Amino acid sequence: MEPITTFRASPVAGVTVVDFVRHEDVRGSFQRLWCAREFAAGGLSQGVVQVSLSHTLRRGTLRGLHFQLPPSREAKLVQCVRGHIYDVAVDLRPGSETFLRHCGLELSESVGRALFIPPGCGHGFLTLSDDCSIVYMMSDFFDANLSSGVRWDDPALNVQWPEQPLEILERDAGYPDIEISQLDVFSGY
Repeated sequence: MEPITTFRASPVAGVTVVDFVRHEDVRGSFQRLWCAREFAAGGLSQGVVQVSLSHTLRRGTLRGLHFQLPPSREAKLVQCVRGHIYDVAVDLRPGSETFLRHCGLELSESVGRALFIPPGCGHGFLTLSDDCSIVYMMSDFFDANLSSGVRWDDPALNVQWPEQPLEILERDAGYPDIEISQLDVFSGY
């Protein structure tokens, strides 16, 4: 039997590109988005405790770069199920060999691909089409009191967004540049 899901490393330690096999027939298609056995075999053993859907209306909207502060150990599996986005994960773990590096890739409804983002990494995306829906599967419950972020265009991160954002929520635009000393909270990740 052919594999249902494949996993490959990204340039950021622990950030994994997940490709789903899409089965198609005259009715349409089917793909499995989560299987605890397959993900554990692929080295991603975090469970899922919460699933969220983000819908963005306009092309050029940037969301992020967000993360949950400790004691949260939130990992995310992010998949675009409608539209087309540029998805970014940034390593904020001071002890990591890829500290402050990022991984960016396009996700779309036509490609069965997701990005697994481990705890201690920031996440954001830019919509490359109108009417985008993104599914988040998370390993920890969202806590608004632990929600934080860094500026999407912080020079220390050097993220090469494919387009200039047209719309950014004031909160996201107002996140500060990274202060390395403040990231010590992720040292044990």
